[in-house]
Amino acid sequence: MSEHLSTVAAPTTRPVSTVRQRSQRELVLRRFLRHKAAVISLVLFIAIVLLAFVGGAVWRYGYADITPAASVPPSAQHPFGTDNLGHDTFAQVLRGTQRSIEIALLIALLAGLFGTLWGAFSGYYRGLTDSIMMRIADLVLTLPLLAVAAVLTRATSGSWWFVALVIAALQWAYVSRVVRGVVLSLREKEYVEASRALGATDRWIIFRHLIPNALGPIIVNVTILVAAAILVETALSFLGLGVQPPDTSLGLLVSEADTAVSTRPWLFYFPGAFIVLIALTINFIGDGLRDAFDPTQRKVRP
Repeated sequence: MSEHLSTVAAPTTRPVSTVRQRSQRELVLRRFLRHKAAVISLVLFIAIVLLAFVGGAVWRYGYADITPAASVPPSAQHPFGTDNLGHDTFAQVLRGTQRSIEIALLIALLAGLFGTLWGAFSGYYRGLTDSIMMRIADLVLTLPLLAVAAVLTRATSGSWWFVALVIAALQWAYVSRVVRGVVLSLREKEYVEASRALGATDRWIIFRHLIPNALGPIIVNVTILVAAAILVETALSFLGLGVQPPDTSLGLLVSEADTAVSTRPWLFYFPGAFIVLIALTINFIGDGLRDAFDPTQRKVRP
């Protein structure tokens, strides 16, 4: 019997393969990194921001400095040339980019925050509350943006933060409608019903469950709002109703160089190129984020 047992081969054990479940953040990041145009645009936008905020601080000229060289074309001393007063155009473009980005980010922050709260409360409570809040949002959407912003900013001294506040007050409704639509579907989920059954307050449900699960569409729309804010601020400054001298922005630089396109084209094309570049990069970043957060792609194996 012992001899028989000794001849029985011991059972072979196979290693158990473990599959690590990726988090939602990792899936979003992997999808975004597969969007080559969005990744390149993100790197380029970061480079523009660093150039504007860091380069402007270390550049040999300030945006308000007057040099002896007036109306000179681009050179090694002045990469973007100078204007008729001797201002270094490169320094002014850096300052204008810095101010335009600050305005756009502040607009996106204010409009995104207020629009998110407005849409979340409207979608959660529904009924009469939803009807009143959405009619107000619809009213804001019907207002002609440039015309209303021009009237409101005309009475100011061109303070950049007031320009940002006015534009944000006219653009939050876009975010609110998107958030409302997402919240209307999320409020019927099982985890929301369970939280409500356990006695959670409405505020807890909105801030703990609904808004965090709606972050994907919120981030995408706020990103696109940055590009729109850049263009709106440019239009207002071009009309002379945005940032005012001695400060400057990209739109103001384009406006001031409008009459010098044929004689000193560098004054017009360099700030114009930065406007186009910023708008394009942010739009591509928004496209990449939209594809990364798209719920229909969650079933696709990354």
